[in-house]
Amino acid sequence: MSNDIYTTPLTGRYSSPEMQRLFSQRRRFSIWRQLWLWLAESQKELGLPISDEALEQMRGALIVQDEEIKVIAEEEKRRRHDVMACVHAFSLKAPAASGILHWGATSCYVTDGAELIIMRDGLDILLPKLARTIHQLKQFAIEYKDLPCLAYTHGQPAQPTTVINLRRKGNGT
Repeated sequence: MSNDIYTTPLTGRYSSPEMQRLFSQRRRFSIWRQLWLWLAESQKELGLPISDEALEQMRGALIVQDEEIKVIAEEEKRRRHDVMACVHAFSLKAPAASGILHWGATSCYVTDGAELIIMRDGLDILLPKLARTIHQLKQFAIEYKDLPCLAYTHGQPAQPTTVINLRRKGNGT
């Protein structure tokens, strides 16, 4: 199983490869690391004792590797806490930062923050597709606005109409 692809029984049917990558474990855990780095950089700016070495090690390990995902899975079973499992794996790659990772943060800082980033990035993927779909529907409506067709009500044929009237009334099937 790839750590770069979000997997469910429905993934292959309904999601694009770019959305599968966006929601993958690697992406999610890597965003957590980015959030921890931003937190540490901000804390250092505010005067907390965070070394440049710690920040450099964190920057050098932002992308979670396959072997780290295995460590995270093992640690999660042991600790029964996904965020602390990721803190542990990150501290192995950035030992100078081990004492300050997640310092002053709640688990929701990374989990909710990552969800917001993923949703924003998902909208960046979806909005151009949605705009194309709306444009195509507009072109379809213009091209077939006078085409006679049969309206349906409750799944049964009702009366003759046109494609544009079906769209206007919101009951086209």
